[in-house]
Amino acid sequence: MSDNSISITVELHGGPLDGQTTPVTLTDEDPWVALPNDGCTFPGGSSIYAPDTNGRWVWQDDQSAQTP
Repeated sequence: MSDNSISITVELHGGPLDGQTTPVTLTDEDPWVALPNDGCTFPGGSSIYAPDTNGRWVWQDDQSAQTP
């Protein structure tokens, strides 16, 4: 079984993680990442980034921490 995923490092634009970089693995037709972030709107939550139509990874929203 082959792994067709592509791993890249992207720069984040906007939101609380603006200017930081993160590795992402592109395996989905609708890629996005939710990164744990103390600076987001919700304590213990994550900031969501996704590529725009030009390929820049831009802030979409913050989400609250997931409860077990």
